[in-house]
Amino acid sequence: MRILVDVEKVDWDKAWEITKNTCAYTNHTVLPEALERWPVSMFEKLLPRHLEIIYAINQRHLDHVASLFPGDVDRLRRMSVIEEGDCKRINMAHLCVIGSHAVNGVARIHSEIVKQSVFKDFYELEPEKFQNKTNGITPRRWLLLCNPGLADTIVEKIGEGFLTDLSQLRKLLPFASDEVFIRDVAKAKQENKLKFSAFLEKEYGVRINPSSMFDVHVKRIHEYKRQLLNCLHIITLYNRIKKDPAKAFVPRTVMIGGKAAPGYHMAKMIIKLVTSIGDVVNNDPIVGDRLKVIFLENYRVSLAEKVIPAADLSQQISTAGTEASGTGNMKFMLNGALTIGTMDGANVEMAEEAGAENLFIFGLQVEDIKALDQKGYHAQEYYDRLPELRQAVDQISSGFFSPKEPDCFKDVVNMLMNHDRFKVFADYEAYVACQAQVDQLYQNPKEWTKKVIKNIACSGKFSSDRTITEYARDIWGVEPCDLQIPPPNLPKD
Repeated sequence: MRILVDVEKVDWDKAWEITKNTCAYTNHTVLPEALERWPVSMFEKLLPRHLEIIYAINQRHLDHVASLFPGDVDRLRRMSVIEEGDCKRINMAHLCVIGSHAVNGVARIHSEIVKQSVFKDFYELEPEKFQNKTNGITPRRWLLLCNPGLADTIVEKIGEGFLTDLSQLRKLLPFASDEVFIRDVAKAKQENKLKFSAFLEKEYGVRINPSSMFDVHVKRIHEYKRQLLNCLHIITLYNRIKKDPAKAFVPRTVMIGGKAAPGYHMAKMIIKLVTSIGDVVNNDPIVGDRLKVIFLENYRVSLAEKVIPAADLSQQISTAGTEASGTGNMKFMLNGALTIGTMDGANVEMAEEAGAENLFIFGLQVEDIKALDQKGYHAQEYYDRLPELRQAVDQISSGFFSPKEPDCFKDVVNMLMNHDRFKVFADYEAYVACQAQVDQLYQNPKEWTKKVIKNIACSGKFSSDRTITEYARDIWGVEPCDLQIPPPNLPKD
Protein backbone atom coordinates (compact mmCIF):
# COMPACT_ATOMS: atom_id res chain seq x y z
CA MET A 1 0.00 0.00 0.00
CA ARG A 2 2.82 2.40 0.87
CA ILE A 3 4.60 1.85 -2.45
CA LEU A 4 1.41 2.07 -4.51
CA VAL A 5 -0.03 5.12 -2.73
CA ASP A 6 3.10 7.13 -1.85
CA VAL A 7 5.55 6.19 -4.61
CA GLU A 8 3.36 5.22 -7.56
CA LYS A 9 0.60 7.76 -6.69
CA VAL A 10 -2.20 5.20 -7.24
CA ASP A 11 -5.47 6.25 -5.60
CA TRP A 12 -6.34 4.44 -2.36
CA ASP A 13 -9.21 2.21 -3.57
CA LYS A 14 -7.30 1.00 -6.63
CA ALA A 15 -4.16 0.41 -4.53
CA TRP A 16 -6.17 -1.59 -1.98
CA GLU A 17 -7.73 -3.71 -4.74
CA ILE A 18 -4.26 -4.48 -6.21
CA THR A 19 -2.86 -5.27 -2.74
CA LYS A 20 -5.67 -7.67 -1.85
CA ASN A 21 -5.45 -9.42 -5.21
CA THR A 22 -1.69 -9.78 -4.73
CA CYS A 23 -1.72 -11.15 -1.19
CA ALA A 24 -3.00 -14.44 0.20
CA TYR A 25 -2.72 -15.62 3.82
CA THR A 26 -1.86 -19.14 4.93
CA ASN A 27 -2.40 -19.60 8.66
CA HIS A 28 -0.08 -22.09 10.37
CA THR A 29 -1.23 -22.08 13.97
CA VAL A 30 -4.32 -21.67 16.14
CA LEU A 31 -2.35 -21.10 19.36
CA PRO A 32 -3.13 -17.53 20.49
CA GLU A 33 0.42 -16.93 21.77
CA ALA A 34 1.83 -17.72 18.32
CA LEU A 35 -0.39 -15.22 16.50
CA GLU A 36 1.68 -12.05 16.48
CA ARG A 37 0.58 -8.80 18.09
CA TRP A 38 3.02 -5.93 17.57
CA PRO A 39 3.11 -2.92 19.94
CA VAL A 40 1.88 0.33 18.37
CA SER A 41 4.70 2.13 20.22
CA MET A 42 7.24 0.12 18.20
CA PHE A 43 5.52 1.07 14.93
CA GLU A 44 5.49 4.74 15.97
CA LYS A 45 9.26 4.69 16.43
CA LEU A 46 10.27 2.48 13.50
CA LEU A 47 7.52 2.65 10.86
CA PRO A 48 5.40 5.78 11.39
CA ARG A 49 4.06 5.88 7.81
CA HIS A 50 3.12 2.19 7.87
CA LEU A 51 1.21 2.86 11.09
CA GLU A 52 -0.78 5.65 9.41
CA ILE A 53 -1.64 3.25 6.58
CA ILE A 54 -2.67 0.50 9.01
CA TYR A 55 -4.95 2.98 10.84
CA ALA A 56 -6.53 3.95 7.52
CA ILE A 57 -7.01 0.30 6.49
CA ASN A 58 -8.59 -0.46 9.87
CA GLN A 59 -10.91 2.58 9.76
CA ARG A 60 -12.30 1.60 6.34
CA HIS A 61 -12.61 -2.03 7.47
CA LEU A 62 -14.51 -1.10 10.66
CA ASP A 63 -16.78 1.31 8.75
CA HIS A 64 -17.69 -1.59 6.45
CA VAL A 65 -18.37 -3.95 9.40
CA ALA A 66 -20.45 -1.26 11.16
CA SER A 67 -22.60 -0.78 8.05
CA LEU A 68 -23.39 -4.52 7.98
CA PHE A 69 -23.85 -4.98 11.75
CA PRO A 70 -25.15 -1.62 13.04
CA GLY A 71 -24.80 -1.18 16.80
CA ASP A 72 -22.69 -4.33 17.31
CA VAL A 73 -19.85 -2.63 19.20
CA ASP A 74 -18.49 -5.90 20.54
CA ARG A 75 -18.05 -7.23 17.01
CA LEU A 76 -16.13 -4.08 16.03
CA ARG A 77 -13.82 -4.60 19.00
CA ARG A 78 -13.26 -8.28 18.13
CA MET A 79 -12.58 -7.53 14.46
CA SER A 80 -10.37 -4.46 14.82
CA VAL A 81 -6.74 -4.61 13.70
CA ILE A 82 -5.90 -2.40 16.68
CA GLU A 83 -6.25 -4.03 20.11
CA GLU A 84 -6.81 -1.58 22.94
CA GLY A 85 -5.39 -2.27 26.40
CA ASP A 86 -2.43 -1.42 28.65
CA CYS A 87 -0.22 -1.76 25.60
CA LYS A 88 -1.97 -0.88 22.34
CA ARG A 89 -1.16 -3.61 19.80
CA ILE A 90 -1.63 -4.41 16.14
CA ASN A 91 -3.19 -7.82 15.52
CA MET A 92 -1.12 -8.97 12.55
CA ALA A 93 -3.38 -11.95 11.76
CA HIS A 94 -6.39 -9.64 11.42
CA LEU A 95 -4.36 -7.45 9.08
CA CYS A 96 -3.50 -10.57 7.05
CA VAL A 97 -7.13 -11.63 6.72
CA ILE A 98 -8.35 -8.15 5.74
CA GLY A 99 -5.53 -7.61 3.24
CA SER A 100 -5.77 -10.94 1.40
CA HIS A 101 -8.04 -12.36 -1.29
CA ALA A 102 -7.71 -15.90 0.13
CA VAL A 103 -7.19 -17.35 3.62
CA ASN A 104 -6.38 -21.01 4.18
CA GLY A 105 -5.50 -23.50 6.88
CA VAL A 106 -3.14 -26.41 6.23
CA ALA A 107 -5.28 -29.47 7.06
CA ARG A 108 -9.03 -29.95 6.80
CA ILE A 109 -9.67 -29.95 10.56
CA HIS A 110 -7.42 -26.89 10.97
CA SER A 111 -9.22 -24.95 8.22
CA GLU A 112 -12.54 -25.68 9.96
CA ILE A 113 -11.16 -24.43 13.29
CA VAL A 114 -9.91 -21.28 11.51
CA LYS A 115 -13.45 -20.67 10.21
CA GLN A 116 -15.37 -21.67 13.34
CA SER A 117 -13.23 -20.08 16.06
CA VAL A 118 -9.96 -18.25 15.26
CA PHE A 119 -11.42 -16.01 12.52
CA LYS A 120 -15.13 -16.74 13.02
CA ASP A 121 -16.23 -13.08 12.62
CA PHE A 122 -14.17 -12.69 9.45
CA TYR A 123 -15.58 -15.93 8.02
CA GLU A 124 -19.12 -14.64 8.61
CA LEU A 125 -18.15 -11.46 6.76
CA GLU A 126 -16.46 -13.08 3.73
CA PRO A 127 -17.00 -16.87 3.68
CA GLU A 128 -15.83 -17.14 0.05
CA LYS A 129 -12.29 -16.13 1.09
CA PHE A 130 -11.69 -19.20 3.25
CA GLN A 131 -10.18 -22.43 1.88
CA ASN A 132 -8.26 -25.54 2.88
CA LYS A 133 -4.92 -26.64 1.48
CA THR A 134 -3.70 -29.77 3.25
CA ASN A 135 0.10 -29.77 3.58
CA GLY A 136 2.31 -32.17 1.64
CA ILE A 137 5.89 -33.44 1.51
CA THR A 138 8.13 -34.10 -1.47
CA PRO A 139 8.54 -37.81 -2.28
CA ARG A 140 11.89 -37.09 -3.97
CA ARG A 141 13.54 -36.18 -0.67
CA TRP A 142 11.31 -38.08 1.74
CA LEU A 143 11.40 -41.45 -0.02
CA LEU A 144 13.75 -41.65 -2.98
CA LEU A 145 16.69 -39.83 -1.40
CA CYS A 146 16.38 -40.87 2.24
CA ASN A 147 15.05 -44.42 1.81
CA PRO A 148 16.48 -45.90 -1.43
CA GLY A 149 15.94 -49.47 -0.17
CA LEU A 150 12.20 -49.02 0.22
CA ALA A 151 11.98 -46.93 -2.98
CA ASP A 152 13.64 -49.74 -4.99
CA THR A 153 11.28 -52.31 -3.46
CA ILE A 154 8.30 -50.19 -4.55
CA VAL A 155 9.72 -49.54 -8.05
CA GLU A 156 10.12 -53.30 -8.59
CA LYS A 157 6.42 -53.75 -7.90
CA ILE A 158 4.75 -50.76 -9.61
CA GLY A 159 7.38 -48.92 -11.67
CA GLU A 160 8.65 -45.34 -11.24
CA GLY A 161 5.47 -43.38 -12.04
CA PHE A 162 4.72 -42.74 -8.33
CA LEU A 163 7.73 -40.41 -8.01
CA THR A 164 5.90 -37.66 -9.92
CA ASP A 165 2.37 -38.88 -9.17
CA LEU A 166 2.35 -40.20 -5.61
CA SER A 167 -1.28 -41.34 -5.87
CA GLN A 168 0.06 -44.27 -7.95
CA LEU A 169 1.22 -45.82 -4.64
CA ARG A 170 -2.35 -47.17 -4.41
CA LYS A 171 -1.21 -49.82 -6.90
CA LEU A 172 0.56 -51.42 -3.89
CA LEU A 173 -2.73 -52.27 -2.15
CA PRO A 174 -3.19 -55.64 -3.92
CA PHE A 175 0.27 -56.64 -2.61
CA ALA A 176 -0.54 -55.96 1.07
CA SER A 177 -0.94 -59.72 1.62
CA ASP A 178 1.76 -60.82 -0.83
CA GLU A 179 4.26 -62.92 1.19
CA VAL A 180 7.27 -61.90 -0.91
CA PHE A 181 6.42 -58.19 -0.84
CA ILE A 182 5.79 -58.30 2.93
CA ARG A 183 9.23 -59.85 3.37
CA ASP A 184 10.90 -57.26 1.10
CA VAL A 185 9.31 -54.28 2.87
CA ALA A 186 10.23 -55.70 6.30
CA LYS A 187 13.78 -56.31 5.07
CA ALA A 188 14.16 -52.70 3.87
CA LYS A 189 12.99 -51.47 7.29
CA GLN A 190 15.35 -53.80 9.16
CA GLU A 191 18.32 -52.62 7.09
CA ASN A 192 17.45 -49.00 7.91
CA LYS A 193 17.23 -49.89 11.60
CA LEU A 194 20.65 -51.60 11.54
CA LYS A 195 22.16 -48.60 9.79
CA PHE A 196 20.61 -46.16 12.26
CA SER A 197 21.65 -48.32 15.24
CA ALA A 198 25.26 -48.13 14.05
CA PHE A 199 24.92 -44.35 13.66
CA LEU A 200 23.54 -43.99 17.22
CA GLU A 201 26.26 -46.18 18.67
CA LYS A 202 28.92 -44.06 16.96
CA GLU A 203 27.33 -40.69 17.80
CA TYR A 204 25.89 -41.37 21.26
CA GLY A 205 27.83 -44.40 22.49
CA VAL A 206 24.53 -46.20 23.22
CA ARG A 207 24.12 -49.86 22.35
CA ILE A 208 20.77 -50.29 20.60
CA ASN A 209 18.86 -53.52 20.18
CA PRO A 210 18.03 -53.30 16.43
CA SER A 211 15.21 -55.82 16.81
CA SER A 212 13.49 -53.59 19.41
CA MET A 213 10.60 -51.41 18.32
CA PHE A 214 11.90 -48.00 17.23
CA ASP A 215 9.37 -45.66 18.83
CA VAL A 216 10.06 -42.15 17.51
CA HIS A 217 8.74 -38.75 18.58
CA VAL A 218 10.53 -35.97 16.68
CA LYS A 219 9.18 -32.42 16.33
CA ARG A 220 9.57 -29.02 17.99
CA ILE A 221 9.51 -29.32 21.77
CA HIS A 222 6.23 -27.77 22.87
CA GLU A 223 3.66 -28.40 25.58
CA TYR A 224 0.90 -28.86 22.98
CA LYS A 225 2.86 -31.60 21.17
CA ARG A 226 2.88 -33.43 24.50
CA GLN A 227 6.34 -34.94 24.76
CA LEU A 228 5.36 -35.12 28.47
CA LEU A 229 2.64 -37.69 27.69
CA ASN A 230 5.32 -39.81 26.03
CA CYS A 231 7.56 -39.38 29.13
CA LEU A 232 4.76 -40.62 31.39
CA HIS A 233 4.37 -43.71 29.20
CA ILE A 234 8.12 -44.42 29.31
CA ILE A 235 8.08 -44.20 33.13
CA THR A 236 5.01 -46.46 33.24
CA LEU A 237 6.80 -49.08 31.10
CA TYR A 238 9.89 -48.78 33.28
CA ASN A 239 7.84 -49.31 36.46
CA ARG A 240 6.11 -52.34 34.95
CA ILE A 241 9.43 -53.97 34.07
CA LYS A 242 10.79 -53.26 37.57
CA LYS A 243 7.65 -54.66 39.18
CA ASP A 244 7.73 -57.94 37.24
CA PRO A 245 11.19 -58.45 35.67
CA ALA A 246 10.44 -62.07 34.70
CA LYS A 247 7.50 -61.07 32.49
CA ALA A 248 7.95 -60.90 28.70
CA PHE A 249 8.04 -57.30 27.42
CA VAL A 250 8.19 -56.08 23.83
CA PRO A 251 11.58 -54.34 23.67
CA ARG A 252 11.42 -50.64 22.77
CA THR A 253 13.89 -47.95 21.92
CA VAL A 254 12.14 -44.64 22.51
CA MET A 255 13.69 -41.69 20.66
CA ILE A 256 12.57 -38.16 21.33
CA GLY A 257 14.10 -35.29 19.38
CA GLY A 258 13.46 -31.65 18.67
CA LYS A 259 14.57 -28.11 19.37
CA ALA A 260 13.19 -25.69 21.95
CA ALA A 261 12.69 -21.98 21.30
CA PRO A 262 15.48 -20.02 23.06
CA GLY A 263 13.27 -18.39 25.70
CA TYR A 264 10.84 -21.25 26.27
CA HIS A 265 11.65 -22.45 29.80
CA MET A 266 9.16 -25.34 29.93
CA ALA A 267 10.46 -26.75 26.62
CA LYS A 268 14.00 -26.73 28.03
CA MET A 269 12.74 -28.54 31.14
CA ILE A 270 11.03 -31.17 28.97
CA ILE A 271 14.36 -31.90 27.24
CA LYS A 272 16.04 -32.11 30.66
CA LEU A 273 13.36 -34.56 31.82
CA VAL A 274 13.78 -36.82 28.76
CA THR A 275 17.57 -37.02 29.28
CA SER A 276 17.15 -37.58 33.03
CA ILE A 277 14.68 -40.43 32.48
CA GLY A 278 17.17 -41.86 29.97
CA ASP A 279 19.99 -41.74 32.53
CA VAL A 280 17.97 -43.86 34.96
CA VAL A 281 16.34 -46.27 32.49
CA ASN A 282 19.41 -46.89 30.30
CA ASN A 283 21.64 -47.73 33.27
CA ASP A 284 19.28 -50.06 35.11
CA PRO A 285 20.61 -53.63 34.77
CA ILE A 286 17.17 -55.12 35.51
CA VAL A 287 15.77 -53.33 32.44
CA GLY A 288 18.64 -54.36 30.14
CA ASP A 289 17.90 -53.77 26.47
CA ARG A 290 14.12 -54.05 26.88
CA LEU A 291 13.77 -50.28 27.18
CA LYS A 292 16.11 -47.54 26.03
CA VAL A 293 15.47 -43.79 25.95
CA ILE A 294 17.46 -41.54 23.67
CA PHE A 295 17.21 -37.79 23.17
CA LEU A 296 18.21 -37.06 19.58
CA GLU A 297 20.31 -33.91 19.74
CA ASN A 298 20.22 -31.12 17.17
CA TYR A 299 17.23 -32.56 15.32
CA ARG A 300 17.41 -31.27 11.73
CA VAL A 301 16.64 -32.39 8.18
CA SER A 302 19.83 -34.43 7.75
CA LEU A 303 19.08 -36.34 10.97
CA ALA A 304 15.40 -36.71 10.01
CA GLU A 305 16.52 -38.35 6.76
CA LYS A 306 18.20 -41.05 8.86
CA VAL A 307 15.70 -41.58 11.66
CA ILE A 308 12.41 -41.51 9.70
CA PRO A 309 13.24 -44.49 7.43
CA ALA A 310 14.25 -46.48 10.55
CA ALA A 311 11.14 -45.77 12.64
CA ASP A 312 8.55 -48.43 13.45
CA LEU A 313 6.18 -46.20 15.42
CA SER A 314 5.48 -42.51 14.75
CA GLN A 315 4.16 -40.44 17.67
CA GLN A 316 1.67 -37.71 16.70
CA ILE A 317 0.01 -37.09 20.05
CA SER A 318 -0.90 -33.38 20.21
CA THR A 319 -4.05 -32.33 22.06
CA ALA A 320 -6.93 -32.46 19.55
CA GLY A 321 -7.48 -29.05 17.97
CA THR A 322 -3.94 -27.70 18.48
CA GLU A 323 -1.78 -29.08 15.62
CA ALA A 324 -2.43 -27.21 12.38
CA SER A 325 -1.29 -30.10 10.19
CA GLY A 326 2.09 -31.66 10.79
CA THR A 327 4.27 -32.99 7.99
CA GLY A 328 6.47 -35.34 10.03
CA ASN A 329 3.38 -37.56 10.33
CA MET A 330 3.30 -37.79 6.51
CA LYS A 331 7.03 -38.53 6.22
CA PHE A 332 6.73 -41.43 8.68
CA MET A 333 3.66 -42.81 6.90
CA LEU A 334 5.43 -42.77 3.53
CA ASN A 335 8.48 -44.50 5.04
CA GLY A 336 6.58 -47.38 6.59
CA ALA A 337 6.11 -46.39 10.24
CA LEU A 338 2.72 -46.88 11.89
CA THR A 339 1.19 -43.83 13.58
CA ILE A 340 -0.01 -43.60 17.16
CA GLY A 341 -1.95 -40.36 17.30
CA THR A 342 -4.90 -38.23 18.25
CA MET A 343 -7.55 -37.04 15.79
CA ASP A 344 -5.68 -33.81 15.14
CA GLY A 345 -4.10 -32.00 12.21
CA ALA A 346 -3.44 -34.15 9.16
CA ASN A 347 -3.75 -37.35 11.26
CA VAL A 348 -7.48 -37.09 10.55
CA GLU A 349 -6.94 -37.23 6.79
CA MET A 350 -4.28 -39.95 7.13
CA ALA A 351 -6.80 -42.11 9.00
CA GLU A 352 -9.34 -41.35 6.29
CA GLU A 353 -6.96 -42.34 3.48
CA ALA A 354 -5.55 -45.52 5.06
CA GLY A 355 -8.53 -46.49 7.25
CA ALA A 356 -8.51 -45.72 10.99
CA GLU A 357 -7.96 -49.43 11.68
CA ASN A 358 -4.48 -49.09 10.14
CA LEU A 359 -3.43 -46.38 12.59
CA PHE A 360 -3.43 -46.39 16.39
CA ILE A 361 -5.94 -43.62 17.14
CA PHE A 362 -6.67 -42.70 20.76
CA GLY A 363 -7.79 -39.90 23.00
CA LEU A 364 -10.21 -37.03 23.25
CA GLN A 365 -11.45 -35.39 20.06
CA VAL A 366 -12.02 -31.66 19.46
CA GLU A 367 -15.64 -31.81 20.71
CA ASP A 368 -14.55 -33.71 23.85
CA ILE A 369 -11.88 -31.10 24.57
CA LYS A 370 -14.49 -28.32 24.24
CA ALA A 371 -16.84 -30.19 26.59
CA LEU A 372 -13.99 -30.72 29.08
CA ASP A 373 -13.15 -27.00 28.95
CA GLN A 374 -16.74 -26.14 29.76
CA LYS A 375 -16.91 -28.67 32.58
CA GLY A 376 -13.46 -27.71 33.85
CA TYR A 377 -10.31 -29.84 33.54
CA HIS A 378 -8.97 -31.02 36.90
CA ALA A 379 -5.67 -32.89 36.69
CA GLN A 380 -6.03 -33.98 40.32
CA GLU A 381 -9.01 -36.25 39.44
CA TYR A 382 -6.85 -38.31 37.05
CA TYR A 383 -3.93 -38.31 39.48
CA ASP A 384 -6.19 -39.67 42.25
CA ARG A 385 -7.88 -42.28 40.04
CA LEU A 386 -4.93 -43.78 38.10
CA PRO A 387 -2.27 -45.45 40.28
CA GLU A 388 0.33 -45.81 37.49
CA LEU A 389 -0.04 -42.14 36.57
CA ARG A 390 0.25 -41.13 40.24
CA GLN A 391 3.39 -43.23 40.65
CA ALA A 392 5.03 -41.69 37.57
CA VAL A 393 4.20 -38.11 38.63
CA ASP A 394 5.42 -38.78 42.19
CA GLN A 395 8.73 -40.13 40.84
CA ILE A 396 9.28 -36.99 38.73
CA SER A 397 8.27 -34.81 41.67
CA SER A 398 10.39 -36.59 44.32
CA GLY A 399 13.64 -36.38 42.35
CA PHE A 400 13.76 -40.10 41.46
CA PHE A 401 15.02 -39.08 38.02
CA SER A 402 17.12 -36.19 39.33
CA PRO A 403 18.70 -37.44 42.59
CA LYS A 404 21.33 -34.68 42.65
CA GLU A 405 18.63 -32.03 42.22
CA PRO A 406 15.43 -33.32 43.81
CA ASP A 407 13.47 -30.12 43.01
CA CYS A 408 14.64 -30.00 39.40
CA PHE A 409 11.23 -30.79 37.87
CA LYS A 410 8.94 -29.00 40.33
CA ASP A 411 7.88 -26.52 37.60
CA VAL A 412 6.95 -29.38 35.26
CA VAL A 413 4.86 -31.14 37.92
CA ASN A 414 3.26 -27.88 39.01
CA MET A 415 2.28 -27.15 35.41
CA LEU A 416 0.86 -30.66 34.87
CA MET A 417 -1.13 -30.57 38.11
CA ASN A 418 -2.36 -26.97 38.13
CA HIS A 419 -2.28 -25.22 34.75
CA ASP A 420 -1.93 -27.71 31.93
CA ARG A 421 -3.73 -26.16 28.94
CA PHE A 422 -3.09 -29.30 26.90
CA LYS A 423 -4.68 -31.87 29.22
CA VAL A 424 -1.91 -34.47 29.34
CA PHE A 425 -3.52 -36.49 32.14
CA ALA A 426 -6.91 -36.59 30.36
CA ASP A 427 -5.43 -38.72 27.55
CA TYR A 428 -2.97 -40.76 29.65
CA GLU A 429 -5.20 -43.81 30.23
CA ALA A 430 -6.29 -44.09 26.58
CA TYR A 431 -2.69 -43.55 25.40
CA VAL A 432 -1.22 -46.29 27.60
CA ALA A 433 -3.98 -48.70 26.52
CA CYS A 434 -3.35 -47.85 22.86
CA GLN A 435 0.40 -48.42 23.33
CA ALA A 436 -0.46 -51.92 24.65
CA GLN A 437 -2.23 -52.57 21.31
CA VAL A 438 0.92 -51.39 19.54
CA ASP A 439 2.97 -53.95 21.52
CA GLN A 440 0.51 -56.69 20.70
CA LEU A 441 0.63 -56.07 16.94
CA TYR A 442 4.41 -55.65 16.92
CA GLN A 443 4.70 -59.26 18.14
CA ASN A 444 3.11 -60.35 14.86
CA PRO A 445 5.59 -59.01 12.25
CA LYS A 446 3.53 -60.17 9.27
CA GLU A 447 0.33 -58.41 10.38
CA TRP A 448 2.36 -55.33 11.36
CA THR A 449 3.96 -55.16 7.89
CA LYS A 450 0.57 -55.60 6.20
CA LYS A 451 -0.58 -52.41 7.93
CA VAL A 452 2.70 -50.73 6.98
CA ILE A 453 2.10 -51.52 3.29
CA LYS A 454 -1.47 -50.20 3.48
CA ASN A 455 -0.16 -46.95 5.01
CA ILE A 456 2.49 -46.51 2.32
CA ALA A 457 -0.05 -47.29 -0.41
CA CYS A 458 -2.47 -44.68 0.94
CA SER A 459 0.00 -41.84 1.52
CA GLY A 460 -0.30 -40.45 -2.05
CA LYS A 461 -2.56 -37.55 -1.05
CA PHE A 462 0.25 -36.10 1.07
CA SER A 463 2.58 -35.20 -1.79
CA SER A 464 3.55 -31.53 -1.96
CA ASP A 465 2.95 -31.88 -5.73
CA ARG A 466 -0.79 -32.14 -4.97
CA THR A 467 -0.64 -29.30 -2.42
CA ILE A 468 1.19 -26.93 -4.79
CA THR A 469 -1.15 -27.80 -7.67
CA GLU A 470 -4.11 -26.78 -5.46
CA TYR A 471 -2.45 -23.50 -4.40
CA ALA A 472 -1.62 -22.72 -8.05
CA ARG A 473 -5.17 -23.45 -9.21
CA ASP A 474 -7.24 -22.01 -6.34
CA ILE A 475 -5.14 -19.16 -4.91
CA TRP A 476 -2.27 -18.05 -7.15
CA GLY A 477 -4.06 -18.39 -10.49
CA VAL A 478 -0.98 -19.74 -12.28
CA GLU A 479 -0.57 -22.53 -14.83
CA PRO A 480 2.09 -25.26 -14.67
CA CYS A 481 4.98 -24.85 -17.11
CA ASP A 482 7.53 -27.44 -18.23
CA LEU A 483 10.33 -24.91 -18.65
CA GLN A 484 13.57 -26.49 -17.40
CA ILE A 485 15.54 -24.19 -15.07
CA PRO A 486 19.27 -25.00 -15.24
CA PRO A 487 20.83 -26.16 -11.96
CA PRO A 488 22.60 -23.39 -10.00
CA ASN A 489 26.09 -24.85 -10.62
CA LEU A 490 25.83 -24.28 -14.40
CA PRO A 491 26.72 -20.86 -15.89
CA LYS A 492 23.57 -18.85 -16.75
CA ASP A 493 24.40 -18.34 -20.45
